[in-house]
Amino acid sequence: MKLLTTTALALFVATPVLADWREDYQVVRFGILSGENEADRIARNQPLADYLSRELGVEVEIFTAGNYDGVIQAMAADQIEIARFGSSSYAAAYTATNGGVTPFLSVVKADGNTGYTSIVVARCDSGIESLDDAAGKVHAFADPDSTSGFAVPFFNMKTRLDIEPESYFAATPFSGSHEAGVQGVVNGTFDTASTYQNSEIDGIPQRMVAKGMIDAGEVCTVWKSPEITVGPWTARSNLPPEMIEDIKTAILEMPEKDLNAFHQHTSFDPDDANPDVGYFEVDHSRYEWIVDMREWIRNERRSGS
Repeated sequence: MKLLTTTALALFVATPVLADWREDYQVVRFGILSGENEADRIARNQPLADYLSRELGVEVEIFTAGNYDGVIQAMAADQIEIARFGSSSYAAAYTATNGGVTPFLSVVKADGNTGYTSIVVARCDSGIESLDDAAGKVHAFADPDSTSGFAVPFFNMKTRLDIEPESYFAATPFSGSHEAGVQGVVNGTFDTASTYQNSEIDGIPQRMVAKGMIDAGEVCTVWKSPEITVGPWTARSNLPPEMIEDIKTAILEMPEKDLNAFHQHTSFDPDDANPDVGYFEVDHSRYEWIVDMREWIRNERRSGS
């Protein structure tokens, strides 16, 4: 009996106790992009941070920056653990980290759709009804790392619409954010601006109307892109795999465990017939074409063509 006890004790001592990732990551920081003003970003994402904190058992902090690149560089510098990227900003992070990021979830709508569109808007009373009418006008792109606010419209203008933005428009400034671009159109600073929408009733202009930032009927869509793949929730690849898995599980379960946090984060509109309803798993292969498109754009800008 004594031998059995000693042997069992030896086996127990020899068996390593796996450390919990929470011992090294007592705070998890997640980055959110500058698609809207900072106050609204925080308000929309704080319930999500609170939910993740409860589920993961660690403090969860929101990280914001003045532009997309601030979040991308924070990821590259190991200053944040996870981020909710758009497709192009994910591709930028992938490049900035030499492939050191792991996409793990993206959102799905009630009808199963997993995409959205880039749009160009103008004031409805401007007389601009298409990009043909925008020639010689000021067009605002949102941010150089925005999928819908720059990469997709720029790529389509160059390769499908026979438009050279630098010469076709009078100027092509970056507004800094989607809301700033739309607001600039309303105020007359820009004639047109690139932004996005998920459906005819849900997008940046529609949300700005709902928040009282602009009036209904002030801006109209004058161009719409082919469907864009929705960007991913992304983690640094150098995090413990079990940590990424726990975060993924928590986010996957959010619609069931905290519907209010999910609705806040996804800007739920009860009048939207096709709202976001949950998440599905993704990997890098889904975004490889975006990486390639960004490389094409980078080469175009370097060559000055």
